[in-house]
Amino acid sequence: MNFWQKSMTKTGPRIITVANQKGGVGKTTTAINLATALAAIGERVLIVDLDPQGNASTGLGIDRRDRTVSSYDVLIGELDLEAAAMPTAVPGLSIVPSTLDLLGVEMEIASAPDRVLRLRNALRASAERSVLFSYVLIDCPPSLNLLTLNSMAAADSVLVPLQCEFFALEGLSQLLETVEQVRASINPQLEIQGIVLTMYDGRNNLANQVVQDVRAHMGDKVYETVIPRNVRVSEAPSYGKPAILYDLKCTGSQAYLQLASEVIRRERRLRAA
Repeated sequence: MNFWQKSMTKTGPRIITVANQKGGVGKTTTAINLATALAAIGERVLIVDLDPQGNASTGLGIDRRDRTVSSYDVLIGELDLEAAAMPTAVPGLSIVPSTLDLLGVEMEIASAPDRVLRLRNALRASAERSVLFSYVLIDCPPSLNLLTLNSMAAADSVLVPLQCEFFALEGLSQLLETVEQVRASINPQLEIQGIVLTMYDGRNNLANQVVQDVRAHMGDKVYETVIPRNVRVSEAPSYGKPAILYDLKCTGSQAYLQLASEVIRRERRLRAA
């Protein structure tokens, strides 16, 4: 048993990392709208924005000028998680925002023996001080780097958004392989929470074929809920709002509410297993 495995004991909230190394698959959109939906049904939710682009922070209305503290400060050990968390316009939902400082964090902590455990340690320390959140969602960068490894080391499970496009399965095997490596060497408890199909257009024969192929390949790991391609969902981030606040009645918002219910059901099964 190595240093990382000896450090893993679970306390605190359910932690889900939202990850896919491919960009443009609806990863951040899924993170902020799933978090909003969970908050809407009474959960206390924290998003940790680990993407240097900071799209989750922008999508929740956190202006870049107001990001005086960020996930960077947490990873380098200068700030507790609670001190870095900011409230959002969504009741029950907070965020640890991202800044471009994250671009240099790998070099700063690369030689540290706990470099992969920085976020896990911060989350655990926070949980030991107080129980502020029932769910933590981590929005990863679109790459398999030290930030993504930090998120997987900290997480109970991985949620994978997968776009209904031709290359949907390209790279999925690499991501699943990374999850297996993390489970073997860092976080034995890590599970695949599920795969959510995004940007679905029912008029497109290729999209329907992708849905069939992914379900055939991944079985019950794929959520029943499919997120449709929706203009209102695409518009919402430019207003600094989750789609659920921007237009609750649109098909995309309704799909994310259904996804939240499905995530909770799946989490309950994982806990009971």
